[in-house]
Amino acid sequence: MSKLKKTTLATALLLVTAQSSAAGFQVSEHSASGLGRAFAGEAAVADNASVLARNPAAMSRFKQAELSIVGSYIAANADITGVNDPNKYTPSRLDTNDIINDAFVPAMYYIQPINEQWAVGLAMFSGYGMVSEHEGDYAVGAGAGTTDLLTFNINPSVSFKATDELSLGLGVSAVYAKATLERNLGDLGGSADSPLFLLEGDAWGYGWNVGALYEFSDNNRIGLAYRSQVDVEFEGDFTGITSGGNKIQTTLEIPLPATAEISGYHKVTPKIALTYSALWTQWSKFTELEAYSDQCTVTTTPTECFKKEENYDDNIRYAVGAEFDAGNTTLRAGFAFDEQAGETTLSIPDTDRYWYTIGATYELDQTLSFDFALAYVFTKEIKFEESTGPFTYEFAGQGDAIIASAQVNYRF
Repeated sequence: MSKLKKTTLATALLLVTAQSSAAGFQVSEHSASGLGRAFAGEAAVADNASVLARNPAAMSRFKQAELSIVGSYIAANADITGVNDPNKYTPSRLDTNDIINDAFVPAMYYIQPINEQWAVGLAMFSGYGMVSEHEGDYAVGAGAGTTDLLTFNINPSVSFKATDELSLGLGVSAVYAKATLERNLGDLGGSADSPLFLLEGDAWGYGWNVGALYEFSDNNRIGLAYRSQVDVEFEGDFTGITSGGNKIQTTLEIPLPATAEISGYHKVTPKIALTYSALWTQWSKFTELEAYSDQCTVTTTPTECFKKEENYDDNIRYAVGAEFDAGNTTLRAGFAFDEQAGETTLSIPDTDRYWYTIGATYELDQTLSFDFALAYVFTKEIKFEESTGPFTYEFAGQGDAIIASAQVNYRF
């Protein structure tokens, strides 16, 4: 990469501290307008350029160029309580609070119609991310520590209006990802905060997405969208017990799962519209975290520096929303249920999520509008186990998050 490209990318990534508020380590915060209706109808509504994050076919509805810039702030909280302690200490040594960091998630979208049939666009957003941190001397350091995954998707696309009712879209993605995994010995011996390993790396991955939009009328439409899996192969530094304490080069593979969505938009009265979505994510492809190198020889399996099995299943996120047209202001509300995707662990505390959202759009004039939204995400309490070496720990966890999002849209 040229120095200019590296500098531009680094500047963008400084703004992206992606934090999962959806199932697994998925990031949903792609727009303020979408957040207001709990992202219901995202592949069909097409009220601004942020529709590019879900369905490129919807660009056919735009008659003039449009730019949307989004910023979302996630204030997350997750507390873990230890239920038992194999080392016979007080249970409080297993407790850990506020393990999920707050985060700012930006996004930018641009759509340029070419003629009545063709349009092109560019989306830049984060689709996956996770930042969880435990204290360095935490008792279960071998299973907790720091887990930091950041992704940044650069996604150009094109749409074609095949008939008056049907539009099709196609996009390609270049995904930059950066990961840090750190684990400490904890109860496994030595100094509790002694490093078990530290892995840091970055990589590019590539994928594609397609979409379709069918318009029964201007007030009724359905959108379909599919985004391919992106396989990211990190090349990074690894320092740990299995490398003999030496810094070596390792490879870590992480699949960013494929998604498929069906969405609907129906304006049932001149002022009221209803929206809905079902978003499927192929989490079953995420089966393990494994770092390997031919320099990791202090292991029972040659070249294996670190390996952790993951137990994930495909999940569906269901969302419904409503909008009320009050002239130059549009009011929104929504609810979503996001199924648990993976087995809960200290590093990725996954569980069912319930979204309650409100939002509004204010149109200043024909060219400029602003979106604002607020969401409360509630997770049910869940009990789980974590095993490290000879120890098996039992935990109970519960968390929630408040998300605030703002967006500006400009039509050229």
